[in-house]
Amino acid sequence: MISVVRGMRDLFGPELRAWQRAEEVFRTTSASFGYEELRTPILEHTELFARGVGQETDIVGKEMYSFEDRGGDSVTLRPEMTAAIVRAAIEHNFVRHSPTTRIWYAGPQFRYERPQKGRYRQFHQYGAECLGSPHPEADVEIIQLAYSVLQTIGVTKFTLEVNTLGSTTSRAAYREALVTYLRANVERLSEDSQRRLERNPLRVLDSKDEQDKPVIAEAPKLVDYLDVESRQHFESVRLMLDVAGIPYVHNPLLVRGLDYYCHTVFEFTTTELGTQNAIGGGGRYDPLFALIGGTDTPAVGFSLGVERVMMLLEQERGEWGAEKGIDVFAIAIGDAARLPLRLISLRLRRQGYSVVEDLQRRSVKAQMRDADRHGARYTITMGDDELAQGNVVIKNMATGEQQSVADTNVEQFLTRP
Repeated sequence: MISVVRGMRDLFGPELRAWQRAEEVFRTTSASFGYEELRTPILEHTELFARGVGQETDIVGKEMYSFEDRGGDSVTLRPEMTAAIVRAAIEHNFVRHSPTTRIWYAGPQFRYERPQKGRYRQFHQYGAECLGSPHPEADVEIIQLAYSVLQTIGVTKFTLEVNTLGSTTSRAAYREALVTYLRANVERLSEDSQRRLERNPLRVLDSKDEQDKPVIAEAPKLVDYLDVESRQHFESVRLMLDVAGIPYVHNPLLVRGLDYYCHTVFEFTTTELGTQNAIGGGGRYDPLFALIGGTDTPAVGFSLGVERVMMLLEQERGEWGAEKGIDVFAIAIGDAARLPLRLISLRLRRQGYSVVEDLQRRSVKAQMRDADRHGARYTITMGDDELAQGNVVIKNMATGEQQSVADTNVEQFLTRP
C-alpha cells in the first residue's frame, strides 16, 4: 500500500467541513476590512527566499524543498508567503496603482521539518499584508484583522503579545550590544543558542531552553536603545489597541526571526497546545521590498497557522461542531420511479437545494438510514402509487410529519434553515 508522504496529511469529513467554515471567515472578515485576495504560485525562484528570508536562516539553510527544474532553474516550494507577496507587489506595481494596498491570502506552504503534532511539512497559512503606509495605524489595522478572524472562528484561549524592535538604526545598535554580551557569556548558552548567536542573535531571546533563561534575564534590553521615533510609534500602537478594546501583553523579549522586521512585532500564543504555543504572528517589515529588488516601501502583515488554529478550536469545543446537512434525500421505490424522481431532484438543485439520490437501488429502510447519515431535513419518496397519481411523499425529518403533494409543487413544502 502507498501511504501519504511523511509530514503531510489528508483532510476529510467533519474536520474538512470545519476548515471550510474557517476559510469562509478568512474571506468575509478580510473583505470587511477592505482586503482583496491574492493567489501566488506554489513554486517560486529559490533566489526569492534566499534574498527575502535570508541565507543564514534555518528556513533557507535546512527546511526548503528546492530542486532544479528541466530548464536548469532552481525553484522552491514556497516556505512562507510574505516574500512571494512582495515579489508580486513589485512585479505588478501594486503600490503605484493603490498607495495603500491591502492583500490577504490563504494556502499551503512547505518546510522539511521534523513532523509532530501541530507541525507538518505541508502546512497552511492565512494572512494579510498592508503595503504602503509607514504609520502605526496600519500596524493596528493588521492586528485588528487577525484578532477579528480568531474571534469569529470561535477560539478564545489565546494571548496577544506585542513588542517593538525599533527602527533599523536602533535595532542595529541593539544587535551589536546583544552580540557583545552573548559572546562574553557563550559558555552559559545552550548549543542551539550558540548556533543562533552566529546566525540570528535576536532569536536567542526567544529561547525556551532553561539553560538560557538566566543569560537572557541579564541581557541588554532593546527598550534602552530605541530612538524617539521608535518610542512614539510603539506608544501610538499601544494607545490605539487600548482604544479598540483589544487586550494584549507587552513582551519585551518578543522578536521575529527574520532580519527585515522593524518597529511593531506581535504574536498570538496559547497554553492549550503544549510546546506548539504560537498560533500566528507578524509585524512591520519595511526593509523587505529593497532586499527583493524593489524601491523602499513600508509594509506590515501577519500569518496564522491554520492547523494550529483548528487544533485550538477542537481543543476548546471538544468537537468540530455541527455539520451542515443536506436539504433533501430522494428515495425511489421501484424501477419506474427512478427517472421521474431524478428529474425532480434536478429541478430542485437548479433552484439551490442540495439533493442526494440513492445510487445503490437499496430498500426503503436502507435509504432512510442514508438520509439520516447525510443529515437530510426532508425525504421525498416516490413509488408506483405516487407515480400513477403524479405525487410524492415529503417527510420532515425533524418532526416526523409527512404529506402527499403534487410532484410539480414540491418546492412550496420545503423550507431552508
